[in-house]
Amino acid sequence: MCTVCGCGTAASVAKVGAEAVGASHGEFHHDHAHPHAHGHSHLHIHQPDPTPDHGVDAIDFGAGLAGGHAPGLSPERMISIERDILSKNDAFAAENRARLRAEGVFALNFVSSPGSGKTSLLVRTITDLGDRCLIAVIEGDQQTSHDADRIRATGAQAVQINTGKGCHLDAHMVGHALDQLVLGTGGLLFIENVGNLVCPAAFDLGEAHKVVVLSVTEGEDKPLKYPGMFAAADLMLLNKSDLLPHLEFDMSACMAAALRANPHIQILTVSAKTGEGLPAFYAWIEARASLMPAPAGDPA
Repeated sequence: MCTVCGCGTAASVAKVGAEAVGASHGEFHHDHAHPHAHGHSHLHIHQPDPTPDHGVDAIDFGAGLAGGHAPGLSPERMISIERDILSKNDAFAAENRARLRAEGVFALNFVSSPGSGKTSLLVRTITDLGDRCLIAVIEGDQQTSHDADRIRATGAQAVQINTGKGCHLDAHMVGHALDQLVLGTGGLLFIENVGNLVCPAAFDLGEAHKVVVLSVTEGEDKPLKYPGMFAAADLMLLNKSDLLPHLEFDMSACMAAALRANPHIQILTVSAKTGEGLPAFYAWIEARASLMPAPAGDPA
């Protein structure tokens, strides 16, 4: 088990509606083999807070060299481990990115805390765009296939990754899931990460962009509390806008907090329930998908 965040001991990949495929990822502190011709090792890191704002009595375990705390490990040792693990993940992510580019598939990695409305947002998006392009989804959760079942009900392909006690997807898991999907040129791949505003920020999955979904029910201070996630994202979807009349939510403060964490982040206010703001989101996808390099062998 991870000494920093408690990542679990196993992850499994299953194609929803079929027998389990791919499978055990073993304990996260050792290397192990897979059907691919490579091994895999997994450990977790935490990013330092780029905008600390602590009171005089605060105890800050993220201020050291490694930006985190693991009992029994020096900051220098933690940095060494973190760099090693991230370099392995980045290598798998590069493989995924090259594969997706070669197949002409535009991939987005949706990250958020639990309950932000990611799955509802994806269901609405697939319903609205499904007749215009092929859409596939990789679902990440610790347990169950409930969200993947909701996706499959729309007619879209869905592969479930259950991480056990793991708190995020990594690029190796996503590579296994890609083996179970039929992707086509001009298609979209949506990766719904495990609900967590900390850990997924550090792990590149091979996506074109990270999209952070923040529900207005969570409070306007989340970008200040979890700046690493918002710094890693290119777009923030401020979801559940239909609830704003019933909440004390400071929209301006929330946007200012997100821009403090990431001055380049774009922000759209949306509602997966009513459809408010979603045309702007679809236009954002279309504009960026059109900038993708042409697949090898296709005319530019």
